[in-house]
Amino acid sequence: MKLNRKLIVFGIFTVAILMGVLSMQRAMPDAKEARIYKEIQLYSPYKMEKRMGGLEIVDKRDGRKEKPSNAEVFHRMDELEKEWGNKHLRIEGSNVYVIGENNQTITQIFIETPKEKEFLQTFYGI
Repeated sequence: MKLNRKLIVFGIFTVAILMGVLSMQRAMPDAKEARIYKEIQLYSPYKMEKRMGGLEIVDKRDGRKEKPSNAEVFHRMDELEKEWGNKHLRIEGSNVYVIGENNQTITQIFIETPKEKEFLQTFYGI
């Protein structure tokens, strides 16, 4: 009888740990190549600001604010950046071009490694 209780307690503990790990993985934002992502962030129209209840996403173009829950804020930021990047980034050779609203080139960023190019293709869908 004691063995069954120990197995039940061990099973509940194992399931709780597994559910915790899975929820943490689901809450993590997509992995990014740091150098190229930081360069592109300079031209992205979205930024995060602190507020009393957590974080909010601000559109620099018109000042519009989104206040997603703390669990969703990084995923929502990724969605907005992917949508913007799909329209305003273009890869040509070993450069990525940031394109403005009027279809003019704002800047070009050199792609240093194949991993950066792969990141741009998978994250931004370009």
